[in-house]
Amino acid sequence: MKEKWDAVIVPGGYAPDKIRRYPEMLKIVRETFDSGAVVASICHGPWVLASAGVLKGKNLTRVIAIKDDVENAGGKYLDMEVVVDGNLITSRRPSDLPAFMKAVIKAMEKK
Repeated sequence: MKEKWDAVIVPGGYAPDKIRRYPEMLKIVRETFDSGAVVASICHGPWVLASAGVLKGKNLTRVIAIKDDVENAGGKYLDMEVVVDGNLITSRRPSDLPAFMKAVIKAMEKK
């Protein structure tokens, strides 16, 4: 990877369905994750994480609509407003944003 990222935050909504179609974006997510930097996503964001191959054996949360995608990628669903598993931070929906952003900020402060 030419760039070193301190964090990657994948948005929610249907943007992740477009983002995951670009191999270079998946490479950024995978290499950032593998480097130990923060990778965070909310709502439909774990679509990108699944496509990047970083969910196997990870605890996370997500919007209900992508349940099968997350499980098929090896992720374990926890129904919580925010889940932190190592350098992976996930949340379910916009109403979880306060807890999500607190977790992201806390993780970034440790870096």
